[in-house]
Amino acid sequence: MNFFDDKIAERLGGINFGKVTEIYKFELIKRAKAAAKIAHPELSIIDMGVGEPDWPADPLVVETLSQEAGKPENRWYADNGIPEFQHAAAEYLHKVYGLHIENPIEHIVHGIGSKPILALLPICLINPGDIFLTTVPGYPVSATYTKYLGGEVFNLPLLESNSFLPDLESIPPSILKRSKALYMNYPNNPTGATATPEFFKHAVDFAHRNGIVIIHDAPYSALTYDGYKPLSFLSVDGAMDVGVEVHSLSKAFNMTGWRIGFVCGNSKAVKAYATVKDNTDSGQFRAIQKAAIQAFSHLEITQATVEKYSRRFDLLVHALCEVGFKAKKPKGSFYCYVHAPIGTEDGKVFKTASEFSDFLIRSALISTVPWDDAGNYIRFSVTFEADSIKREKEVLDEMKNRIKKLKLKF
Repeated sequence: MNFFDDKIAERLGGINFGKVTEIYKFELIKRAKAAAKIAHPELSIIDMGVGEPDWPADPLVVETLSQEAGKPENRWYADNGIPEFQHAAAEYLHKVYGLHIENPIEHIVHGIGSKPILALLPICLINPGDIFLTTVPGYPVSATYTKYLGGEVFNLPLLESNSFLPDLESIPPSILKRSKALYMNYPNNPTGATATPEFFKHAVDFAHRNGIVIIHDAPYSALTYDGYKPLSFLSVDGAMDVGVEVHSLSKAFNMTGWRIGFVCGNSKAVKAYATVKDNTDSGQFRAIQKAAIQAFSHLEITQATVEKYSRRFDLLVHALCEVGFKAKKPKGSFYCYVHAPIGTEDGKVFKTASEFSDFLIRSALISTVPWDDAGNYIRFSVTFEADSIKREKEVLDEMKNRIKKLKLKF
């Protein structure tokens, strides 16, 4: 018996920690990739599943980090951030979303990426027995921490029939009575759906009526296409009273591994977050915050990224439709979300999207991410590796040709 067998907290499984046989989705994908490479050494993997930018950070941003990293004044703990970052973030929100943040020091605090922010916010809000409303499919961090804290999670399915928006009026009164917070994410991962000002207004009214805090996760909000303008939840009247919005430099500025983001919103909620954060970490390296400030002042970085993804979406959607998928170009994010096929013409049957995704990797070396939470869907990402426009076309032509050979049924 290991000394720690009866020491692990129940929130992690207690005495059964490490004994669960269920395999994490992305670990399954990784294993299938490895097996496919062995079975088909003559083919290269076409990775349409990866959820991070294929470009590195802009040289301007890298150079700023290089310059700032060696300055003695940047060696100190950053704690809850440097004021220059807060003011630069407020200016960025004004330029991109039209927001006016009069006091950035009260309304904005940085985080070591958006993931830790989403982990800490439930600590600010959830007591044992409280209910956290979350959308599925979706990013699970806040829901996971809610369970760690003794709270409960109520899932709101994102259905195509409702434009992949949660049906807030479907929540039972008994659930609403104990609900403390609602998680939303638009443009959405994995569906690529975007919200409208009307929906955000409806969500704000819902929050006011029911005393529920809104956490809007907005890492993809600057990645929008074909006339859809970047939209902040906080731009709706009354939103600042009931919620917070979480922003990240990972997607819009290709800074995934840099781990820098921020939360903006209701001053009391932001202060609560800052209190928990102050007892959790000592802040992101000041030089990284100063590099982020440089990024905020160069919106052309985001514009070039948007142009690339938009071009790739046009190619991807056309290719997927040619082989039988009913694909549509999203107005935001870098994901294309489509119904999984039901089988193949030679009799193979896919009961779930996961079964199809595994088949696609093993048979055609095309990696995707399956979602079976609200119907059987596959997520394709336009962040695949390609170092030129010519190469983008080659990759998507190769993907199309490989899928054609599978003779899928829809």
